[in-house]
Amino acid sequence: MNEPQPSTASEQLVHQARRLRPLGLATGTSGNLSVRAGADGAMWITPSGIDYDELQPEDIVFVDAAGRSTHRLAPSSEWRMHQAVYRARPEAAAVVHGHPTYATVLAIRRLEIPPLHYMIAAAGGPTIRCAPYHTYGTEALSEAALAALEGRKACLLANHGLLAFERDLARAMWLAREVETLAQQYLMCLQIGGPVLLDEAEIARVVEKFAHYGQRAR
Repeated sequence: MNEPQPSTASEQLVHQARRLRPLGLATGTSGNLSVRAGADGAMWITPSGIDYDELQPEDIVFVDAAGRSTHRLAPSSEWRMHQAVYRARPEAAAVVHGHPTYATVLAIRRLEIPPLHYMIAAAGGPTIRCAPYHTYGTEALSEAALAALEGRKACLLANHGLLAFERDLARAMWLAREVETLAQQYLMCLQIGGPVLLDEAEIARVVEKFAHYGQRAR
C-alpha cells in the first residue's frame, strides 16, 4: 500500500485538534478528528493517545478504504466510526468526535436534544438524537451512530459524547460546538421548568433557510 504524503489536510487537523480543549470539546487526549481522503472512505485522522499540544502534521495517520495504515502511530481508536460516516454519507468531508461536558451529561442520561432553539436546525432536523451505548471503537458503535445520524449531521453517543460531520473541518468543529451550546441551554432550561419547544414545521423552515444562508458569489 502506498501511503500519500502529508497534505494540507494534516495541517488543518493539527490546527483544529489544538482547539478541542480550548473549545471545551475534549479533555486530555480524548476526542478525534478526521478529513475525507477519497470517495471510498479513505481518510486522514488524528492518532491515538497523543497530546494535542505536541501533535505535528507528520503524526496524522492515513487510513485507506480497507481500514489499513502503515503509519508508525496507530489511528484514533474511533477510526471505524469516522470511516462509517464517510461511507454512508457522501456529503461528509470531515468528522469531529468529542466529549464536551454538557452534551456528555445528556448522553449519560441517554436524552436527545429537543427543538428548544432554532439553531438545532444546523444539525439537520428538529432533534439531536442519542445513539444507544456500545463499547468505544467497535463496529456496533459505528452502526448505532449511523442510525442516529439519519437525516442529521450530529448526534449524541450514550455514556460517551458527541459526533458531528460537515462539508469541511472548520464547519464540523463549529457544529460540534453548537451542539454543546444547545446541550447547555437544554440543561439550564430543565432547571427552571423545561423549555418551550418549537414545532417541526418551524425547524423545517429554518433548515431550508440555512441551506441558502451566507455570502454568495456575485
